[in-house]
Amino acid sequence: MSETPDVRTRITPAYLPDFCAAGTVFVVVLVAELVAIVLALASHGPGRFFVDLYKTSFFALWFALLGSALMCQLRARLEGAGKTRAFVFGFCILLLLCLVLAEIGWQLTQRFSDLWVIESSHFAFVGRTFAIGAIVIALAMRYLYVASEWRRSVQLEAQSRVSALQALIRPHFLFNSMNTIASLTRTDPRQAEEAVEDLSDLMRANLGGAKDRTTLKQELELAAIYQRIEKLRLGDRLQVRWDVGALPMRALIPSLTIQPLLENAIYHGIEQLPDGGRITVTGRRDGDRLSIEISNPVAAQTARRTGGNQMALSNIRQRYEIAYGHKADVDVQATDDRYSVTLRFPLDEGDA
Repeated sequence: MSETPDVRTRITPAYLPDFCAAGTVFVVVLVAELVAIVLALASHGPGRFFVDLYKTSFFALWFALLGSALMCQLRARLEGAGKTRAFVFGFCILLLLCLVLAEIGWQLTQRFSDLWVIESSHFAFVGRTFAIGAIVIALAMRYLYVASEWRRSVQLEAQSRVSALQALIRPHFLFNSMNTIASLTRTDPRQAEEAVEDLSDLMRANLGGAKDRTTLKQELELAAIYQRIEKLRLGDRLQVRWDVGALPMRALIPSLTIQPLLENAIYHGIEQLPDGGRITVTGRRDGDRLSIEISNPVAAQTARRTGGNQMALSNIRQRYEIAYGHKADVDVQATDDRYSVTLRFPLDEGDA
């Protein structure tokens, strides 16, 4: 198998959220407005709630938007300083912005006193703003710290699931492959050499360094290698129909998710049928979503060997949930004579 560019998503120390994302900015603005409402409720006099809310909201929303823009620009540099320094520097930068906005607000009220009046002295206004800002920013940074630790644990869990899948090559497959290669060395040395190369490529992909995602082209090539090796052992009993021409080959997909499903289809389906059968691998694109279905025949009135199958499916299902959340699902359909697994996930071609 020829080497292709490694288009993998590496785990990076993303300590701070992506303040450039619309979803993050929306949450920041929403929290700022909730803080403004709380402050207005705590400080308003009779008949002054909406006036206080207007003043507080004006300041809080400007701070939220400018703070998000500033953190968006500085995020890479802050994270380059390390986790602890990233939060300390972020806290200081946001607190400084809060003080600058407080001073600007005070100066504007002095110049346009007929439009907006602050009923406090200069020192009291800036000091109160500093105290409230320090408390709110500290709580926000603490939340971000806890959230970053949670994200890192999720990423490490995803990586461990890749390692678990890499360890799922069944010993009987290796023994059968080696026996097949040994017999071919006497009858067809050239085919034996190709089988050794295929097995080497498969083992390298499964036992090499764990990676989070790979291109769909690489994942399908890996599954095709596995098919060729099993074809040498099962002969005409194994037939696989690939209908994946509609899929974008540069799309990224969690690695080691198609080959284990093909392995399950052979182990739990084809091997139990005296005459074998046909596995179908069908890929479809619907706008910005992709679906891949692996379907295999099953022997009637035969109990399925569910141990390794359920482990692989559980790993794959949880890895898709980690990678895409509720946007992806792994659907299983089982009938008396057919078993199908369908992967549905968003299209992401990354930088491929």
